[in-house]
Amino acid sequence: QVQLVESGGGLVQAGGSLRLSCAASGSITNFNVMGWYRQAPGKQRELVAAIIAGGGLTHYEDSVKGRFTISRDNVKNTVYLQMNSLKPEDTAVYYCNGKTGTKDYWGQGTQVTVSS
Repeated sequence: QVQLVESGGGLVQAGGSLRLSCAASGSITNFNVMGWYRQAPGKQRELVAAIIAGGGLTHYEDSVKGRFTISRDNVKNTVYLQMNSLKPEDTAVYYCNGKTGTKDYWGQGTQVTVSS
């Protein structure tokens, strides 16, 4: 059973930066797509950014374009989310996700809080 473990969350002031990491217990090349989702209190979980395993194509939710960058390190089996120019509305629990052809894998989540 593959496990995904997030780290790097915390409290930051508006305009600051954080880098989230998602370490997989196995090879991330086993996933067709890896992504970061977030869920704020009272809201549905939403996709923030995703990266295709093969060609490295990326996708971003409109509100984070130009501020967040998703990347992967196949040697370290880790996916990153660099978050710059953070805003209070970015406050949420951030979850790492990996998709194979038949199954979704989720991490336990890491809290990101942006103070104004």
